Amino acid sequence: MIDLAPWLCWIMPTIGSIAHYLLPKRIGRKRYIVTIGFTFITFIMATTMLPLLPIHGYKEIGGIWLSLPDGNYVEFAILIDNLSIILTNLVAFLSLLILIYSYKYMEGEPGEDRYWFFMSLFVGGMLILILANNFIFFFIGWKIVGLCSFALISHYYSDERKYWIGGPEPYPFQKPSRCGLKALFVTTLGDVALLASIIIIYLYSGTFSFMELYKNVNIWMSEIAKTPGLLTITILLFLCGPFSKSAQFPFHEWLPEAMSGPTPVSALIHAATMVKAGVYLVARVLPIFYFGTWILGIKEAYNFFLIVAIIGGFTAFLAATQAMVAIELKKVLAYSTMSVIGYMMLGLGIAGISSETLIEGFTSSIFHLINHGIFKAALFLCAGVLIHASGSIYITDMKLSSRTMKFTWIFMWISSLALIGIPPLSGFWSKEGILSSCYISGQYWIFILSVLTVAVTSFYVIRLMGVTFHSPNENNSNKNHEHGEASKIMLIPYGILAILTVIIGIVGPWINNMLYEFFAKEFYDIHLLEFHTLSIAHESIIPTILSIVMIVIGGLPAYYVYIANKLSSINIIERYGILKAFHKFLWNRWYIDSAFNKIFVYPILASREPTEKYLEGNMDLAINVGIPKLFSHISNNIRRIQTGILSINMLYALTFFVIILVFVIWVII
Repeated sequence: MIDLAPWLCWIMPTIGSIAHYLLPKRIGRKRYIVTIGFTFITFIMATTMLPLLPIHGYKEIGGIWLSLPDGNYVEFAILIDNLSIILTNLVAFLSLLILIYSYKYMEGEPGEDRYWFFMSLFVGGMLILILANNFIFFFIGWKIVGLCSFALISHYYSDERKYWIGGPEPYPFQKPSRCGLKALFVTTLGDVALLASIIIIYLYSGTFSFMELYKNVNIWMSEIAKTPGLLTITILLFLCGPFSKSAQFPFHEWLPEAMSGPTPVSALIHAATMVKAGVYLVARVLPIFYFGTWILGIKEAYNFFLIVAIIGGFTAFLAATQAMVAIELKKVLAYSTMSVIGYMMLGLGIAGISSETLIEGFTSSIFHLINHGIFKAALFLCAGVLIHASGSIYITDMKLSSRTMKFTWIFMWISSLALIGIPPLSGFWSKEGILSSCYISGQYWIFILSVLTVAVTSFYVIRLMGVTFHSPNENNSNKNHEHGEASKIMLIPYGILAILTVIIGIVGPWINNMLYEFFAKEFYDIHLLEFHTLSIAHESIIPTILSIVMIVIGGLPAYYVYIANKLSSINIIERYGILKAFHKFLWNRWYIDSAFNKIFVYPILASREPTEKYLEGNMDLAINVGIPKLFSHISNNIRRIQTGILSINMLYALTFFVIILVFVIWVII
């Protein structure tokens, strides 16, 4: 069963994606319960893998072998180690709860069959990339989740006005079909670059297997390093993949527009799973580049960690500042996702920047990935309820009551405080681990940036909750009192996630130490701990103190303005010109999106009419009109020489054969 369970983990949801099509439509929406059932089996199969923790080294479960033209082969097999077991259980658990929530949420929505197909197929693809033992098998799952993401973001592809995002007037809106194309285009660019790096690595290593790459890193990486700059180019190409999939700078602009899909899509793909695929990939190959940097002494391998840390830290700050002014509920959460994933990338980068922070940086990032998946999924599911209750996507229009939506209000506050990193909730422990890693590594400039991000996060989260539930006119008659609590089938999933956030927070130090031991022993088994004392973590109280101070610095102004309502944010911004300019800068997303549009999108759109007129029109004229006319002209002229007289036809045939004979003799001579 242990060998079969990992295969069933991805096979079951893949089958479940078509199960509802095979059932008679007369049973109605009950068909989708079968799809949920297949995901439930996935969850059970994932839990059967937990007793393997901690697994020393790794275990490969064989599958299908395919031969390559150069004589090598690719084996589509399963890789079982601590990382894959943990993430498989996380994805299976969150997917199950989100699909249960979807059963009620999607009732009456258009294209529901299509929705369940892509949601379930996505779960299968995500588990393929987590459990794959080589780059080819991994890349199949990687592309499945990308295509499913495109389809689900564009779910309302008819572009009805009520499904537009962006705005409000006079600001521009975005249509779901274009949002989906934007996501597909940006992530595909990263995918192509990633595939190019995989091919370069294969040409030097002769294998796609993760474990073979670990074992032979001293050979193939040394060969690449002989060509100056090649390893750095390979690293840059490789990181384009995880940066684009995880919405990190400069590939981050697709994620805010991805909120055009149904809210459960945002919860599953753009909070809990797909955007974490990039973090997983960086974590999967991290030991390779760590070995090259600190054991082989290859200087260019160090660039891997430096780039990951810089991009992660900058994205965390960049996205958090944009969330400060956003008024679309799901877009605030999207910016938050980008920011927190930036923290995870930062932790993984710091893990290799210093030889002393490998385990602590790696463990904190994975722990933060787990925690964020849980509380951010809860926040998105709560957001779906709030949007339905208020009939608006804007927090400024919601004005919801904490009395009539008591449980949703409580669960959302718990998840929000965990996002800030309030002790002792789950987000506190993992965030502090990342900050401590930055501090211990000696990269103080990155540490300062990450600490400032804590203050910004505290501000925008309290602003979000204050504007949504604690607006000044809470007791006025225009409050949305007619909307009560969500139905139980929607309430229970995010209630479980919020309660789990509290439980993990209570036992957070124990879980963190357990993960530390798991990965320490695993890295010891693959000979990465020659410079470390096993199972001894570094501790410093300075990051914790600074973090709490920053929470207060960012949270107090937000509390006074948006919860206590003692100050007016509009009046403050209008009073000070520098704040007005700063607000405009953030509202326009640092002008990065508009710059990309001017450089890439608008020139392409402007070239559409000339291309159609001069290029496509002439090609159409030449191919679809000219060629048929040419053959018609040739046919008409040939038809004229057909006299029907036998002697003349024989003369034609003789002439043809003489020409062929002369040509053959000329070639031979």
